[in-house]
Amino acid sequence: MDTIFEKKNVLVTGGAGFIGSHLCERLLKEAKVICIDDFSNSSPQNINHLLQYPDFEFIKHDINQPLDLDKFDELKKFKVKFQGIQEIYHLACPTSPKNFENLKMQSLLANSAAVINTLNLAVQYKAKHVFASSSVVYGDATDQKNIFKETDLGIVNQLSPRACYDEGKRFAETCAETYRQVYGIDSKIARVFKTYGPRMRIFEGHLIPDFIINALESKDLVLYGDETFSAALCYVSDVIDGLVRFMSADPEVRLVNLGGDRIYKMSDIAEMIIKMTNSSSKLTYEEPLLFLTRKGAPDLAYAKDALGWFPLVNLENGLEKTIDYVIANKEALLFDSKNR
Repeated sequence: MDTIFEKKNVLVTGGAGFIGSHLCERLLKEAKVICIDDFSNSSPQNINHLLQYPDFEFIKHDINQPLDLDKFDELKKFKVKFQGIQEIYHLACPTSPKNFENLKMQSLLANSAAVINTLNLAVQYKAKHVFASSSVVYGDATDQKNIFKETDLGIVNQLSPRACYDEGKRFAETCAETYRQVYGIDSKIARVFKTYGPRMRIFEGHLIPDFIINALESKDLVLYGDETFSAALCYVSDVIDGLVRFMSADPEVRLVNLGGDRIYKMSDIAEMIIKMTNSSSKLTYEEPLLFLTRKGAPDLAYAKDALGWFPLVNLENGLEKTIDYVIANKEALLFDSKNR
């Protein structure tokens, strides 16, 4: 459906989450943004600063249930009934390593019912659709294989304790591709690798925000696993830039890796944070978490060629921005973690 009015309408599920809130903020430069979230794995704090903008509207809704946009009076100003929706980003999905066991059904539904609900909206409005998949579809990295390109076929155990997420993402990709084949919509799949930055939730096992808050409190920094545990890291603003470029790409550009292509030992990241915060904290090790497994890095050749995209924020600058955010919002973050 072509845009009739001055700005396109864009819908973002999981819009109050870590990546989703940054995406909503970025999209406001060029679009009217409908943020869908139920706060089950996110925080109102992430979008409070956006509520003042007339081109932003928040709808509290569980996207695992079908969404009828005509039922919301607050969307009349966006003239959805006449203009429709031009773009849909589906980001809603639990990612808490520490609380993974309690969120299995939510993960399963986010990667099945919710994907289908958003794809049905894309068909209804003839909208472009970007699904935020994950590097988990490639399976675990090994010493022999730790760089993945889009054409690689991963091995995932569909019956494992974490299959609702890993196999769930693979099924969700199948949904996105099937809707493309059957309905001819511009449906795209972004395989997002480990992302960090401001607004990550603390004490959920995401490591970097926990490292920072504990360093500031002079507590031990806990690494789940051993000193060899590593990950490719990408600062959130780079991922957002990639998602926006991907959405505007031609329909034949339908699958892309987004992430940092350099792998870091998380113990080195912890030591950097201790140094950057002038902390007296020490690094300790605990048993690995089910959700935290070894993942590789993306081959970015296709992203560079098809989108002209590559990460720009270096690690030290990204950590500095994240540390500054945690310092400025420390009390609110601690309050949020205690009231979940």
